[in-house]
Amino acid sequence: MVEVFKTNVTGKKKANRLLHQIHKTFEAYQANFDLEDCDKILRVECAETPVQPSLLIELLQHHGFSAEVLPDDLEVC
Repeated sequence: MVEVFKTNVTGKKKANRLLHQIHKTFEAYQANFDLEDCDKILRVECAETPVQPSLLIELLQHHGFSAEVLPDDLEVC
């Protein structure tokens, strides 16, 4: 399962720290950022279980960032 989030994360260092925390907290998740995209995309995939958006949003909020699930039919920036 894959979930895609719009975030307000800027900068590779911040993104790398968040990725480290995501992978530490959710060991089965594979995550990456696309900071070049206008929505500062966070893409999270898990082959074992469904991705839990609310827990990822909470994790980012705990670190001072916002995130929201992007709908499948979103326009291109």
